[in-house]
Amino acid sequence: MKTTKTVMLASALAMGLGLAACDSKQENSAEDQAQSVREASDAAADAIESQAANATGTAEDAAESKADAVREAGDAKADKMEDKADTMSSPKSN
Repeated sequence: MKTTKTVMLASALAMGLGLAACDSKQENSAEDQAQSVREASDAAADAIESQAANATGTAEDAAESKADAVREAGDAKADKMEDKADTMSSPKSN
C-alpha cells in the first residue's frame, strides 16, 4: 500500500507541475506531464496487481478490478491533459 501512496503522490505532483507550465514550451510540457500521470497510474495498477497475485477468489477479483479502475482513471486524466495541451497551440478564433 505504501507504494500505491507514493505513486499517487508522484501523480499529483506531476499534475501540479503540468498546471504550472506556462512557458513557451507549455504544450510539450503539458504532454510530458500527461505521460507522467499515465505512467504513475500504470505503476500503481501494477502494484495492486502484484498484491492480487497473493490473493484468491473474490479478493483477487476485487484487486484486479481496482487495478483496472486506477489504470482507466489515469488514462482518462492523461487524455484530458493531452487534449488541453493540444488546444494551447491552436489559433484562437475571434
